[in-house]
Amino acid sequence: MIIEINTLSATPIYEQLRDQVVFGIAAGKLAPDEALPSARNLAVDLGINFHTVAKAYAMLCDEGYIVTDRRRGSVAAYPAANTAAFNTDLTRKLSLNAAEAICHGMNDEAFTSLCAQCFKNVQTNQTDGGIS
Repeated sequence: MIIEINTLSATPIYEQLRDQVVFGIAAGKLAPDEALPSARNLAVDLGINFHTVAKAYAMLCDEGYIVTDRRRGSVAAYPAANTAAFNTDLTRKLSLNAAEAICHGMNDEAFTSLCAQCFKNVQTNQTDGGIS
């Protein structure tokens, strides 16, 4: 999986990294137990600060998307399905997206259609996540 960052984006680099790993797992570009580059190596490869990568890896670990072991390093994992905490966080994010869609004049049918299309695109590996 190739990780790219956009230094001109308003999205912090650590969030771009986190999001790209999640998209990679969802799209099957990262298999369970597949090794990720060390935080130091990835930082050097991308020309960014080690602590930025370490922050992204810590978030991914906390969320269950990766597992870090001193011997094996960081590897991709699949988080537990539909935990209460995940559902609460997803509901909050979708509610904010719905509010933004309403503010821009989108109706419920257009919003749900767009959500369904995005879900399908990620499942069928037809998107890079739109990181910008």
